[in-house]
Amino acid sequence: MRRIDVIGIGFGIFAAGGIAYLVFRQAGLDDINAGIWSQVLLVGGLLAWLVTYLTRALTHNMTLNQQLKDYEDAVLQKRLEELTPEQLEQLQAEVEQEKQKLKGEG
Repeated sequence: MRRIDVIGIGFGIFAAGGIAYLVFRQAGLDDINAGIWSQVLLVGGLLAWLVTYLTRALTHNMTLNQQLKDYEDAVLQKRLEELTPEQLEQLQAEVEQEKQKLKGEG
């Protein structure tokens, strides 16, 4: 994320707080209650975002992790494409042997 994006998001949140305050004032709340409820909305939004962030971080479902997985898949695919048919057959035979060993142990 670029700096200008962070500045824009910060300004947007600041503006949302001001708009919420004005909406509460128009709804008939006094200055103090309108301020409190607009802060409750902003803090609630922050906590909701924090929960989603922690969920994505703990489940490794973040952009960097996905990019790394895509890169690893592309590297493996390229290596497979570079194998000769004989090397590919040998690799497949080794995989089959490993499967048979695992079946025998299980």
